[in-house]
Amino acid sequence: MLSGNLTTGTMRVMPHAEPQLRQCIPFQSRLRITKVPLRPSLAQHTSSHEKPSYRPAASGVATVSKQGKGPKSSDNKATQSASSPDEVRNVRLKKVADLRGQGQEPYAYRFDRTHYTKELQEQHAGLAAGAEDASGAVVAVAGRVMAKRVMGKLAFLSLRDDKGQIQLYVEKARLETSQPGGFEVVKGLVDVGDIVGCSGGVRRTERGELSVVAEGVQVLTKSLQPLPDKWHGLADVEKRYRQRYLDMIMAAEVRDTFRARSLIISTLRRQLEERDFLEVETPVLESVAGGADARPFRTFHNSLRRDFTLRIATELHLKRLVVGGFERVFELGRIFRNEGVSSRHNPEFTSVEIYQAYADYDDMMSLTEQLIRACARAVCGSTQLTYQGTPLDFGPPFRRASMAELVREACGLDLEPAIMAAAAEREGAEGGTAEGEGAAALAEAKAAAEAVLAAHPDREVVKALPKVRSAPSLGHLLNVLFEALVESRLTQPTFVTQHPTDISPLAKPHRSKPGVTERFELFIVGREHANSYSELTDPQEQRRRFQQQLERHNGARAAAAAAAAAAAVQQDEGSEASSNGGEGVSSSRPSQAQGGTHGSAAAAAGSDTSAKEDEDYEISMDDDFITALEYGMPPTGGLGIGVDRLVMLLTDSPSIRDVIAFPLMK
Repeated sequence: MLSGNLTTGTMRVMPHAEPQLRQCIPFQSRLRITKVPLRPSLAQHTSSHEKPSYRPAASGVATVSKQGKGPKSSDNKATQSASSPDEVRNVRLKKVADLRGQGQEPYAYRFDRTHYTKELQEQHAGLAAGAEDASGAVVAVAGRVMAKRVMGKLAFLSLRDDKGQIQLYVEKARLETSQPGGFEVVKGLVDVGDIVGCSGGVRRTERGELSVVAEGVQVLTKSLQPLPDKWHGLADVEKRYRQRYLDMIMAAEVRDTFRARSLIISTLRRQLEERDFLEVETPVLESVAGGADARPFRTFHNSLRRDFTLRIATELHLKRLVVGGFERVFELGRIFRNEGVSSRHNPEFTSVEIYQAYADYDDMMSLTEQLIRACARAVCGSTQLTYQGTPLDFGPPFRRASMAELVREACGLDLEPAIMAAAAEREGAEGGTAEGEGAAALAEAKAAAEAVLAAHPDREVVKALPKVRSAPSLGHLLNVLFEALVESRLTQPTFVTQHPTDISPLAKPHRSKPGVTERFELFIVGREHANSYSELTDPQEQRRRFQQQLERHNGARAAAAAAAAAAAVQQDEGSEASSNGGEGVSSSRPSQAQGGTHGSAAAAAGSDTSAKEDEDYEISMDDDFITALEYGMPPTGGLGIGVDRLVMLLTDSPSIRDVIAFPLMK
């Protein structure tokens, strides 16, 4: 009797990949979703007189005939090219009608499955090659047909379900005994991509492939669209994201990524609940977008006749709950920011925000380490892993360093004394404006920073020069230098602490260093993964910070609008000069003086359009939140972790789109 091993064939076979979420196996790049089979080809498992030639049918299913009985290779190519997707669909629609004509509904209501394929693989791991299950038990499996091979009175189907894969061994004589006409249905009406149910005994073929010996086969869902070519898969990256369901059908590693995502979220939730945190829900529609400085999505409520925004953070409502008496709360939820799209950013993303009364940012650092380690162990089985070729170790305590210290290490500039002096000056002036905050020190620091950046060999660093020139305070300048010189170089887990007060309106001032706050951000492989404060609980100071943030944002917005208008006028003048014989053409180009002392700086200055656009939105003060603070909020530590970036890290995914099932597309 002939036997076969379908999973070693060269047909449309998905590589067998069981999820191994508890083993530290680096996830493959999602841009490479096809695999070169490591096993021998089907021809190597077939005797010389039975080596198959492949005859692509009009249905899009690869069938097999014995050598010499099928068309020649040139005919193969002609047949393949003749089968357009529309033609394949029409052929499959005809098969739908044929099934109904035989009294079979091709879109079934249900199916009584007894086992997942993985269960059968585990239960019969010791079954010898060529042997059949001695118990004679009849099992029923269901799943998608990923490959099909017909050889005379035998057919082999590769069936995949949510847990794994198994072969269906369809012998005409055996199937026809219990299901007359069943073999012809399998041979002619079942295609790759169909969802079928199969019942029968279990045996292992002579080639060692565990199989369900078909005694009954039922089409549960007839697929009208052919699956992508096995060898090339979905080569179009955009199509992978737009048709994620197809991406998941074809690539086991993509499905594994989303299983890992689910495991990470459940691990975070379980870890927090074990520490007595209460999961809560806060509004997605808000009248005031607060908790972050970001452009919101806006909408209009017809019944209330009011404008609303989608939340840009959950922070302020969670703090209201702490005021109300809930001492440990967290929310896992969606955040929406109407901003750019990149490999690290999606306008809709998931975060977990955590608040603990009577704690500070040191407590939050410890909690962050514990949560990251727990997720790493759950997904990778270890606190040591590799991300895009870079070894990472979450075992030791994470490094802790202040922002000023890291900038000093990177370029030699130490802005901390000037920041502390400016803060003391402001406190002495009892509310002095930004213009009075050590203007001379700010100008001197900007000049030094410009010199460092202009001479830097990295063009991306040089692009930060416009932000250096427009920095409204020493604190903002320090942050610009950190982002340009340090951020991308923080590979191993690092807590960056003591952010300037100017960029941290919701954080408590540092208890011993004026001008900076009790705040940290966790950076891994150059990306921010967490943000935390000792939360500001002084309502008067909170109002002053909000007001200062509002004034600076509006000032930057006005300056950006003025710069855009000036650039438009300059462009019009340059165009007019060009049309008048080229006089004054150079005036439309940034000069060395306009762009600084480095040639690259001029190009950077001319490409700061996105920065100007980023300021073009309104922000407002959340007076109700100030009122809540006036009732009293206990000392509180707050923490936010970006779930999508954590999933990227633990699944070795290069893009945020790889870890969001249905990312936003243009």
